[in-house]
Amino acid sequence: MSVERLRKTGYVFEELYMWHDAGSISFSRWVQPGESWENESTKRRIHNLVVVSGVHDLLIPIKARYASKEDILLFHTEEYHNKIAELSLLSKGGDGGEQCRFSQGGYDLATLSAGGLLAAVDATVSGKIENAYCLVRPPGHHAIADKGMGFCIFNNIVIAAIYAKKLNVGINRIAIVDYDVHHGNGTQSAFWDDSETLFISLHQDNNYPQGVGSINEIGGENARGTTINIPLPPGSGSGAYLYAFNTVVLPALDKFKPDLILVSSGFDASYADRLGAMMLSSEAFKQIATLLVQSAEKLCKGRIIFAHEGGYSPDYVPFCGLAVIEALLGIKSAVEDPYLTEVRQWGYQSLQPHQKSIIDAVAALVELTSGETIE
Repeated sequence: MSVERLRKTGYVFEELYMWHDAGSISFSRWVQPGESWENESTKRRIHNLVVVSGVHDLLIPIKARYASKEDILLFHTEEYHNKIAELSLLSKGGDGGEQCRFSQGGYDLATLSAGGLLAAVDATVSGKIENAYCLVRPPGHHAIADKGMGFCIFNNIVIAAIYAKKLNVGINRIAIVDYDVHHGNGTQSAFWDDSETLFISLHQDNNYPQGVGSINEIGGENARGTTINIPLPPGSGSGAYLYAFNTVVLPALDKFKPDLILVSSGFDASYADRLGAMMLSSEAFKQIATLLVQSAEKLCKGRIIFAHEGGYSPDYVPFCGLAVIEALLGIKSAVEDPYLTEVRQWGYQSLQPHQKSIIDAVAALVELTSGETIE
């Protein structure tokens, strides 16, 4: 194991996260029901690889807590909160809205997921840790105020951001970077009119949810330019993502000067994912995470928290998750990604002209390159 700089990295993981049951998937009478894509396998396999690699021994364990009703109501409506709590008492559980099923007891697991991020925020602002990876479940970035969507019951990262601001410890400006292959619609909705929160989403164009995440969605009237969408074409690889980070994401963070960076960390932009059509490798995810950690060290005393979202390849997600945790710690473990040679050789991994044109258009729109104020 090689060490560049061993950081104080927190790690949130609870066995109860693996007990969340997202139900079965069937969209019509012609589709044979099967296990939900959002099952425990990928998350458990990340944790297992972190343990057997020895990386777990370098992490600072952070005990999750259950988010209170007051915490949940920082973003969600009381009616929606009560609906989830009531459905959770039923023997069959319920559905939070759209593709958001849960079993009996699902409310407790969802509040524990949100509470994992709150515990990480507390540990970060207190100085116990510099950064953190929260391997939480269920995920959160699709949930809107009054409805669950896309496997997400409560919006973990939104609740954590609002909670951090209310601590009154100098966390006033928060940047949220979402590189899940699906658009973080719930997070965008929460901060659409908030000029003190920067939201940047890199996602596959019009994957899920459809109809949101275009480059023209730049925030409300009093917060224009603090929502940045980078809708990448299917087939985008490491070249497109790294160009987007260097051209849009990092300059936007520099300009915004956050007090804390939160990251929606989904690995469904990997080349092996079932719910995306991108081509990222574990190596690319580590490069992205390294850039974000370096940005946090420059801008906000290293304070950055990664919240696990999607990623549905049980074979490949563990290598991506470990790579990001390595970046947070500042190490390289003995683990070698056995799939890396293959994905490196896939065609069109480099930045393509049509990808560049979209990223450049985003940069111009948010005045990162044009220098013009958006009216």
